[in-house]
Amino acid sequence: MVQSRKTKSTSFKSNISSISIHEIETQKDIRFHSKIGEFDRVVGGGIVSGSVILIGGDPGIGKSTLMLQIAEGIEQGKVLYVTGEESIQQIKLRMERLSTKLGNLHLLAETNLDIISEVIERELPSIVIVDSIQTIYYPLLESAPGSIAQVRESTALITKIAKEKNISVLLVGHVTKDGSIAGPRVIEHMVDTVLQFEGEKHYAFRILRCLKNRFGSTNEIGIFEMRENGLQEVENPSEIFLTNRSRNISGSAVVASLEGTRPILVEVQALVTPTNYGMPQRTVTGFDLRRLQMLLAVLEKRLGYKVGTHDCFINIAGGIKIDEPAADLGIICAIVSSLTDKPISQDSVIIGEVGLGGEIRTIPQMERRIQEAEKLGFKKIILPEKNGKVFKSKKIQIIEARNLKNIIDFLFK
Repeated sequence: MVQSRKTKSTSFKSNISSISIHEIETQKDIRFHSKIGEFDRVVGGGIVSGSVILIGGDPGIGKSTLMLQIAEGIEQGKVLYVTGEESIQQIKLRMERLSTKLGNLHLLAETNLDIISEVIERELPSIVIVDSIQTIYYPLLESAPGSIAQVRESTALITKIAKEKNISVLLVGHVTKDGSIAGPRVIEHMVDTVLQFEGEKHYAFRILRCLKNRFGSTNEIGIFEMRENGLQEVENPSEIFLTNRSRNISGSAVVASLEGTRPILVEVQALVTPTNYGMPQRTVTGFDLRRLQMLLAVLEKRLGYKVGTHDCFINIAGGIKIDEPAADLGIICAIVSSLTDKPISQDSVIIGEVGLGGEIRTIPQMERRIQEAEKLGFKKIILPEKNGKVFKSKKIQIIEARNLKNIIDFLFK
């Protein structure tokens, strides 16, 4: 006979009750301005007091340099820089090399979370920078620094202090290619803002992209250029990306991409050559390989170009990455230009999403793209037919693209 288990019920009583939303008093966010316009714009107008910001990126991309420049620009209150990777002497040498003002910056070279939290609660700085969260360890956990448990527990305690003491915290985190081993992916839900600092080490340009923001928009990006004296803001990226553009060479097209709310004109380069192997090569830099394969299939099926027997190399000049479909038409035009060895007019900008049937689909926020092309002196802009019927311009000729065949015939025949 099976005996039934008796569960001991527990009762819990508390004096806590809910509160009406009408009784809650709100106040305007207090923000700290770093005097770095690109950074302040990405986070929504400045660092909100009591917020926790996670800045992720590949090692060596320039996160520490950005943190020191942010610390230099903040004039309200004290800034505590907690370094777990470099000594305080190295930090000062770096600041002298960057010609940054020492200002109200205080340094702490420590990785023990108990000591760090004690210093923060005793000194009560306005902003705390932790570089990096992978080096911090909680003594009560047996796992090594940088492990998932350590990163999660360290972030939780630092976030708790930030909310209780109204201290702004910037956490630096290293990520791998898949973003899973180094740790920041597991703590994104614990912080208020997540920023991704990205770029190729071999290029000077860096992009600060907002992935999550409880105090502002996630549609903004900041563009910087890495120089000997640190990161410099890029106020007109389109002009810089097109500076070294080749003239009257086949396989080159200019597309208008939208990064957040900012339009950027970039050069798309294509090189199409007969393959010497059984399997043609498909190599891309700054664009999605799978989308390129789809565009090549559309080009062969709808227009009859035999690209299956050719190697195809695509490069987005300047090291920038494009992940929106508005670049489809420009990439296809660059491929046909290289395949036929016929250059595209240098004064043209090409915008449009290409569907599987060869149709050209409409693109959002077209007015900003047109204005950017006008500002840089382009004479023609090729865009989807429906967009062309809505937007008019006196400074630039708008050419409406009904379908893929229509625009290819216009450019190359």
